[in-house]
Amino acid sequence: MKRILLFVATNLGVVLLLSVTLRILGVEPYLNQQGLNLTSLLIFAAVFGFGGSFISLAISKWMAKMSTGAQVIDQPANATERWLVETVRAQAAQAGIGMPEVAIFDSPEPNAFATGMNRNNALVAVSTGLLRNMDQDEVEAVLGHEVSHVANGDMVTLALIQGVVNTFVMFLARIIGYLVDRVLLKNEEGHGIGFYIATFVAEIILGLLASIIVMWFSRQREFRADAGGAALAGRQKMINALERLRQAHQPAHLPDQLAAFGISGGLKDGLSKLFMTHPPLEERIEALRNAR
Repeated sequence: MKRILLFVATNLGVVLLLSVTLRILGVEPYLNQQGLNLTSLLIFAAVFGFGGSFISLAISKWMAKMSTGAQVIDQPANATERWLVETVRAQAAQAGIGMPEVAIFDSPEPNAFATGMNRNNALVAVSTGLLRNMDQDEVEAVLGHEVSHVANGDMVTLALIQGVVNTFVMFLARIIGYLVDRVLLKNEEGHGIGFYIATFVAEIILGLLASIIVMWFSRQREFRADAGGAALAGRQKMINALERLRQAHQPAHLPDQLAAFGISGGLKDGLSKLFMTHPPLEERIEALRNAR
């Protein structure tokens, strides 16, 4: 319940902030008695499309800690925590990025994620299940994978792509809603219920199609992070870590906003594969084995 309330409150706050931003910018309503103002509509869609994406990125570390209960290691309390911090420190230096915060979150499933606004102010977190179910070499490879996500700037790039697709979905959905309302339903007096219904349906359909693009990029990103993890920790260690995840035969559960930055992802079949944030583990392992 706490996570749901946090999600709702955060989204309401984002909408309020972006609405105020539009007022400050003096953007006129995109729909009026004269018709559709495409310039105002594009500005509206861009502010909400990019604004929502980048505000989410800006607060991603805070949201990750709140949603997973991740505890940042400020002062290592034991040998495992000291090893985690020193391993991330060494990998960050090798990758040429600032030292990320290192955290542990309580989950029986083996998983890890990285998030943050930029390469020099990130968070790398591992689950208690990962520490229990993997040996030190495998954990080192997982940490290398997450540090590579940070070094590659994946969080920012994904936010940019999400912002672009959000903008086009909102822009095109409202044009479709307007055309349905005016052309098909022949509504000549302002905009009626047809506009809202058609816009809502169009946003769902276009949003699903746009998600395929975003998820495709996310899957390509995983291959790069695996290669980066192999470079930082060793290819065989990275392969062994992925093999361990494959043997677990269980999908890893992270909040939706972090799923794309986890290590394992879930298992899906058929058309649902198009919406996977991660490639199948078998494909990732094969890609590493065939790498030169």
